[in-house]
Amino acid sequence: MSVSGTYDCVTKTPMGDQSSKFTVNADGGSFTGQQAGQMGSMDVIDGKVDGNKLTWKMNMTVPMPMTLDCEATVDGDTITGTVKAGAFGAFPMTGTRAG
Repeated sequence: MSVSGTYDCVTKTPMGDQSSKFTVNADGGSFTGQQAGQMGSMDVIDGKVDGNKLTWKMNMTVPMPMTLDCEATVDGDTITGTVKAGAFGAFPMTGTRAG
């Protein structure tokens, strides 16, 4: 099954659970997309696909500018991963394919 799709995600952060829609447009070994939620949207930077594993970066601007390092695994219609926010640590992200 393709990793491409839109996922309804929740990231557990110190500011509470952050709900978002994560869009993955895979093309071979890379992908583009966006994560959009209550705090705005962030484009995927340097998205890589290795089988069902995804790695990417995002530039967060709210509540403070920071580059997030992300990784996730797609298993059927489920996505599970981690968002690393520098000195603030790593936050678990989970989601299910929308639609």
